[in-house]
Amino acid sequence: MNTLEFIEAALHEDVGAGDYSTLASIPADAKGKAILKIKENGIIAGLDLAKDIFEFIEPGAAFTFFKKDGDKVGNGELAFEVTAKVHTILKAERLSLNCMQRMSGIATLTRKYVDLIKEYPAKILDTRKTTPLFRIYEKEAVRIGGGVNHRMGLYDMVMLKDNHIDFCGGIEKAIEQTNAYLNANGLNLKIEVETRSIDDVQRVLATGKVHRIMLDNYTPEQLEEAVKLIGGRYETEASGGINLDNIIDYARTGVDFISVGAIIHHAVSMDLSLKAQIL
Repeated sequence: MNTLEFIEAALHEDVGAGDYSTLASIPADAKGKAILKIKENGIIAGLDLAKDIFEFIEPGAAFTFFKKDGDKVGNGELAFEVTAKVHTILKAERLSLNCMQRMSGIATLTRKYVDLIKEYPAKILDTRKTTPLFRIYEKEAVRIGGGVNHRMGLYDMVMLKDNHIDFCGGIEKAIEQTNAYLNANGLNLKIEVETRSIDDVQRVLATGKVHRIMLDNYTPEQLEEAVKLIGGRYETEASGGINLDNIIDYARTGVDFISVGAIIHHAVSMDLSLKAQIL
């Protein structure tokens, strides 16, 4: 789903047959202005999407930005001003705010994780634990917050997780069959394989033919041992049980990536408001 398709579907969900509150009370030709007010500290995100929403409804809507996506913002600051028909402002208001509040919350939480490990080479990754049909914007918010996107879906990278390995009959068999399938179908995809123990890591190293080794639910001490064992032959990713309280311990191990689903599914929306004025 591209941006225009998303906006159209989201507006249909909200407006349906018509915004009767506005249609009944506001003249169709009335012009107005609205200012986006920031009501708490954090990282702003979703400004470009808000502009797209307004311009989808009214291509001639005029924007003045006071902030850009990724800026650190504070309570009381202004993000943008838009001049358009009042009908446009009232129709776009809730969708724009919903998107921006969600994206800004994700960007803010992501930045907290990123800042904590800025002295280490590890990068913060997101996961597929996202809101259906809003994934592209949640992952954009992660990038705005300084994180790195993992795969967008099941189609752009192979990840052999515990269930794949168990159903297939073992790590070696899963890796071999995956490589055979990709070759047979002309698919140029990277392969990541999940490990749950040092023994699993040794089996992956003996088999090869992967690009990244996931180290799932390891303690920092176990992770450090695994990273040394892998010795830079493959990318390494830590996952499972990692949070703001312990992420520095994991980053110190020298792991390349740390995946944290919480940067999306535990993010709290930022408080924003759109204040309108009649022209």
